[in-house]
Amino acid sequence: MSDKIQYFPVDIVEKQIAAFLTSFGMPDDYVAITAPIMTDADKRGIDTHGISCIPNYHGRWTKNMLTMDGDITVVRDNPTTALLDAGGGMGYPVAHKAMQMAMEKAKKVGLGSVSVRNSAHYGAAGYYSRMAAREGLVGFATTGTSAPRVVPALAAEGALGTNPIAFTAPTKRNKPFNLDMATSTVASGKIRNKAVEEQPLPEGWAVDLSGNSLTDSSGYWDGVNMTSLGGTRELGSHKGYGLGAMVEILSCCFSGASFVMSPNHGKRTPGTMELGHFFMAINPVFFREEGAFEETTDQLIDDLHATTPVDPDQPVLVAGEPEDMIEAEREKTGIPMPPGLRSKLEALAGECGAEFYLR
Repeated sequence: MSDKIQYFPVDIVEKQIAAFLTSFGMPDDYVAITAPIMTDADKRGIDTHGISCIPNYHGRWTKNMLTMDGDITVVRDNPTTALLDAGGGMGYPVAHKAMQMAMEKAKKVGLGSVSVRNSAHYGAAGYYSRMAAREGLVGFATTGTSAPRVVPALAAEGALGTNPIAFTAPTKRNKPFNLDMATSTVASGKIRNKAVEEQPLPEGWAVDLSGNSLTDSSGYWDGVNMTSLGGTRELGSHKGYGLGAMVEILSCCFSGASFVMSPNHGKRTPGTMELGHFFMAINPVFFREEGAFEETTDQLIDDLHATTPVDPDQPVLVAGEPEDMIEAEREKTGIPMPPGLRSKLEALAGECGAEFYLR
């Protein structure tokens, strides 16, 4: 196998993801939702949440930590709120349904919020908030995670997950404002990808039990501790810590899902990782006349774009634009596949009987 990065068309990557998910026992209708969402992450340069997740999903499935065909049930349904149970299944189908429900409620009464329990990883949070923006709504999404690897400010051990936040606002002239961020310094998948390719970690991503910076990526497999957004107290890690705790409240306290620091979190009940998610959609026309919200959001983005840059060759951007540019580029060049990941996927395809298309 080549030791260089290779590039594959978007449709081939989606086809490969679908082949793996089908071999794991995921029903066709769930695959039809999940594969495009995972591929969307790779298209937009969020390489931590696309096809690189497949080996982890396979490991969790074989350990009976999730149910590929979990039934989605509506536990509570009110005019502005709802609670869904994912049946232990992957988070993608239930997250898609939850945001759809939140959007329907927002269109009717101005705001809709839906919580999910008994779920698993749902990929990049920003996909779901962008769903709302495509319908002229403001979208918001959060999720709990599988491992307490993020160290609170002043702590010596992990107590929170990477606990991402996504917020997307619709526009007219510009691309939607799309904030999608972990509340840790980096997403755990970035450390995983460094470990797969046997590359060192940058200073500030992870720490040892004494709070010293850790650069050996191989520690990922043993459960390396990660820093809260900011890295150190002097640089604002207490703010990342606070945001992470907020996400835990939204994702778990509304839904009744397991806290990430709960004993045996994700392993207490066979067939489920017990994760919680939270989604909200807001309809701007319940606040202002139609189109006014988008016009003023565009004006804000224009004003930010007009800010004098440090480097004239690097203009000031807003959240989501780097990913928009990567998506436009990868539509032409294809999605890059590093050798370590490709080798791992080829071996997994042979193990689970999935067709391998990344040749």
